[in-house]
Amino acid sequence: MIDLATVPHNPGCYLYYDEAGTIIYVGKAKDLKKRVTSYFTKKDHDPKTRNLVSAIVSMDVMVTNTETEALLLENNLIKKHQPKYNIDLKDAKRYAYIELTKEPFPRIGIARRTGNNDATYFGPFVSAAGRDDVIRVIKRIFLLRSCKKLPKRACLRYHMQTCSAPCVGAVSQEEYQKSVEKSVALLKGKRSELVAALKTEMAEQSGRQEYEKALALRNQIAAIERLAERQHVERPRETDQDVIAYTISGTTIYLLVFSVEKGLLANKQEYSFESREDFFDEFLVLYYADRTPPSELIVPHEVDEAMAGYLSEQKGRAVQITVPKIGEKKKLLELVEKNIEHAFLKQDLKVKDLQAALDLPDPPLVIECFDISHLAGTAMVGSMVRFSAGLADKKNYRRFKIKTVEGIDDFASIAEIVRRRYQRLITENAELPDLIIIDGGKGQLSAALGALQALDCAVPVIAIAKREEEVYMPGESLPRRLDEKGMALRYIQEIRNEAHRFAITYNRLLRKKKLVG
Repeated sequence: MIDLATVPHNPGCYLYYDEAGTIIYVGKAKDLKKRVTSYFTKKDHDPKTRNLVSAIVSMDVMVTNTETEALLLENNLIKKHQPKYNIDLKDAKRYAYIELTKEPFPRIGIARRTGNNDATYFGPFVSAAGRDDVIRVIKRIFLLRSCKKLPKRACLRYHMQTCSAPCVGAVSQEEYQKSVEKSVALLKGKRSELVAALKTEMAEQSGRQEYEKALALRNQIAAIERLAERQHVERPRETDQDVIAYTISGTTIYLLVFSVEKGLLANKQEYSFESREDFFDEFLVLYYADRTPPSELIVPHEVDEAMAGYLSEQKGRAVQITVPKIGEKKKLLELVEKNIEHAFLKQDLKVKDLQAALDLPDPPLVIECFDISHLAGTAMVGSMVRFSAGLADKKNYRRFKIKTVEGIDDFASIAEIVRRRYQRLITENAELPDLIIIDGGKGQLSAALGALQALDCAVPVIAIAKREEEVYMPGESLPRRLDEKGMALRYIQEIRNEAHRFAITYNRLLRKKKLVG
């Protein structure tokens, strides 16, 4: 089921799955909510997009910090999964890097691959224009050469004052190396002094009303600032990493593992389980019992001293466990925490939104929903599904054969199964739900309310009518029209649809048994 109400207004990537669970499309967005929604609300899609939308059964999202990271993550995911509906550009393997060779007079240029040990690489760069701006800035300020072979005489760049012309000995190797070191410092993000100098020059040009030159300088400064943006999604590394973070909500642990392979974010794994002491160490032992640990684990806090030894034994060589306090790895850990909020805590938002929409005194953490199913009055059955903290609680689903109703009478059938359900809970002194939902309209609501009042059971109850998706509440003569794009209505619909599915499944099972018998 595609629940658009839970998609966040964050940059990131979205993954569409078909019925077989195969990723069929990966996309990126500056605003995931707007982009994903457009697939299901826009009417004038091209034929390929219409085919894609018709094949989508479920989706997942991966939140990033910036749109730039989303671009890089999209690139990585497409290369990894090769989805059916993504464009296959076999020659466009990666975004470009800036290359600085290791010659006596190093050359600056652009490279698509990073395997050459005779050069140092910086990037990757998503924007070709931004990358070229950076190279132009470095050439202009540090006068590095870009020719593949040193010519025998000075070229036009020397006369344009964008190259120091080491080819004709116009600069010593020592002085040239100093310029290279400054370029490396800039490419690594140590840009403050250079930016300050450029701002001073820009102010001078503006003061002389040389606005075109000032604009060019402003663009150069912007290019340097873009270079400073740290990439948390794709970071060239020789080692593999797992980044693990978690949060605790009530008595439940929500945990996420991001796997980073050779600097590329490869996948994520989501887990939730009941909180207990020493759960984190126990999770690490179980998680790596049947998989090879990476070279480095990035975790939120210290673990048992023996854990590094256990993981190293599993891998066959040393595994480093890092608890970052600042810097790039800390930001990567924070990115995982942000994804936890989307993957799990959106359920809390659904509950809170429903509480507000229905004016309930307490959050409806436990919700039970009833539905009736029959075929022309035969195989009359009822279903009850339970949702806890925003998620389906399937072990507490219940099925009912209608015992006291003859013919087609949905109202009486609803009253019967509601009475049977809560009479039993009251007798067993079991915990009652926070909200009851009835699939139906005003009549079904009245029937359920009568059964509850006879039991002196004061649980809030509502009904949702399929045709107009209106919500009926006790004591209100007119139904409520909840925001069709809001989480509250989507959550009610999700629960109602699950109760309907469960009832139909039971109805079909009974009819099949009758035919076989």
